[in-house]
Amino acid sequence: MEKKTWSLDIAGRTMTFETGHWAKQANGAVSVRYGDTQMLATSTMSAGIGFVTHYFPLMVDYEERYYAAGKIKGSRFIKREGRPSDEAILTGRVVDRTIRPLFNKRMRNDTQVTVTAHSFDHENDPDVISVIAASAALHLSDIPWNGPVAAVRVGMIDGQIVINPTKTQQLESKLNLTLAGTATKINMIEAAAQEISDADLQRAFEAGHAVIKEIAGFIESMRTEAGKDKSEPTLLAMDDDVEQMMAQMIKDTQIEPALYGTKKEIASKTKEVRDAVKEEIEQILIEQKGEVPNLFKDTFELLFDEICDEIIHKNILQSGKRPDHRKLDEIRPIACEVGVLPRPHGSAVFTRGETQALTVTTLGSPGDHQIIDTMEVDVKKHYIHHYNFPAYSVGEVRPNRGPGRREIGHGALAEKALVPVLPDKEDFPYTMLLVSEIMESNGSSSMASTCGSTLSLMHAGVPIKRPVSGIAMGMIVGQDDAFEVLSDIQGAEDHYGDMDLKVAGSADGITALQMDVKVDGVTLEMLSAAIAQANVGRAHILSEMLKTIAKPSAEMSPHAPRIITISIDPESIRDVIGKGGETINKIIDETGASIDIEDDGSVFITAPDGDGGERAKQWIESLTKRVEAGEVYDGEVVRLMEFGAFVEILPGQDGLVHISEIAHKRVEKVTDELKVGDMVRVKVKEIDDKGRINLSIKALIEKQD
Repeated sequence: MEKKTWSLDIAGRTMTFETGHWAKQANGAVSVRYGDTQMLATSTMSAGIGFVTHYFPLMVDYEERYYAAGKIKGSRFIKREGRPSDEAILTGRVVDRTIRPLFNKRMRNDTQVTVTAHSFDHENDPDVISVIAASAALHLSDIPWNGPVAAVRVGMIDGQIVINPTKTQQLESKLNLTLAGTATKINMIEAAAQEISDADLQRAFEAGHAVIKEIAGFIESMRTEAGKDKSEPTLLAMDDDVEQMMAQMIKDTQIEPALYGTKKEIASKTKEVRDAVKEEIEQILIEQKGEVPNLFKDTFELLFDEICDEIIHKNILQSGKRPDHRKLDEIRPIACEVGVLPRPHGSAVFTRGETQALTVTTLGSPGDHQIIDTMEVDVKKHYIHHYNFPAYSVGEVRPNRGPGRREIGHGALAEKALVPVLPDKEDFPYTMLLVSEIMESNGSSSMASTCGSTLSLMHAGVPIKRPVSGIAMGMIVGQDDAFEVLSDIQGAEDHYGDMDLKVAGSADGITALQMDVKVDGVTLEMLSAAIAQANVGRAHILSEMLKTIAKPSAEMSPHAPRIITISIDPESIRDVIGKGGETINKIIDETGASIDIEDDGSVFITAPDGDGGERAKQWIESLTKRVEAGEVYDGEVVRLMEFGAFVEILPGQDGLVHISEIAHKRVEKVTDELKVGDMVRVKVKEIDDKGRINLSIKALIEKQD
């Protein structure tokens, strides 16, 4: 394939596409450059069915490379880039969630999309470009796919929409919205916001989708010129007559009543129906064909699931009947508790229906921050949220292999939901680590974690600006885009539904959004209706939370460390640190406090008790205090000279008491009056132009006749 290049202008910058140059053995490969950020996306597909699974076997990998940003990995001993960073995992999830819904759900060819960062200019985000590159690589390839899609980042600065704001502009923006979709619909949202209004959000959606249409249309024109003919996918299916027989037998069972009730009831009843009809169909196939075909088991499971999906869709669209018989906008019962653990600094349990999250707050010193060193960023995080989803939360047995993509994504969502309401570091310098342990799950544990985080922070005495609540919204889409919005979806509605929209925020506005779909997307009208209904649900959830704790605790846990903040002259930092850190380490060892010093002279003293913190504070203040004429000190004689004595009046600071300033009488020898180690009271007589301190003892002694 010959090399081809296309370009278009987006937000005043040129976006360039190139194919036929690199990775020519892949089914599709496109390099996209925007500014000096350049991503290579490749798409590959196996021939035929590989290892049969219950889902489409799509792998999406995002590979960040430190060389792209001109960096060498920070580890002293390991320079090879290994496990992807959380930021890289989140970017991979953005690509995956955008492209996955546009594949045939029955397709079983192993398919892989890999996006590699080749260049990063620190201004143009790789995630948006990665989605566009992946879309182009798939669309120009022979892999069957219902694209193209495109993505855009939308910001808002001083009330004005900004398309693809740079990293610098994002620091001023009250909105960081990543939007993806087709030319007609939106199918992926990831957003962090400073309590933004619905009206502003709608403006951002409209402006962003206009750009998506332009880019998607451009990729379509590229395919017209250089795209490969699409191959036929290998589908998980059996002969039409067999599938029709299977479908009819499934529909003839009592499957519909089995789809309604509690989570355990639904699981038990559907298993009973599934096993019975499966056994019956197997017997018929043996009688008709002499054996059970190889793909029967997997095809049956898929067909059974599709029929359950049809029933759920029909009943919700026609009569508003949900699996647990709630109204479409009804929220499940909510229960909240705080202070459930005796030693942690803050703890809370948020329960909504059959979903329960325990969130624990730990407060640490500023030095406990997390250093994020990736291709894109090198920052210190003082607010961290971890999310754990153990197998017991859904009644399963599986080994614990640490957090996966889902856990990292849910933790990041809960984290960004709370960031806008956290206190400023100047007012609350603690590092905050929140850990959400999912005790039970049946729908939207990430939003339960968000609500639990608010409760836990307030219980810990963190002065958040406003409490935050969150809700998961679902949608059932029918023919001609008829739809119904579902509030507070549970597991069955997430599984069979067409949209999963997470909305979090305070009473003043939205702070975080995340959306995935299982269809080709949702319209702006659908999205607007879902967010409006979500805000009503959020308000209800928040009111229930505030019945348990209405504002941050006035007192922190006695087990939480105390931080004392002081400011010193930046020129005095070296006096506190001392030669080779000798002075600061001595303070730490003798007081038990940890000390963090910033370049502007801010000093944070963290101690497990007030006494140690106060002693460290006084020590540092004495080290950095500027001595002035006229002040009086109690000091220790540290050296004797023929002409006088040196007295240490502050740690590391001494002055000279000239022999003539020891007493009102004539002193022949200094040693006649003073010896090393004596404690004496002295007055600062003067500080000369070289900074030398001259002291006097006799100035404080009344002269006798």
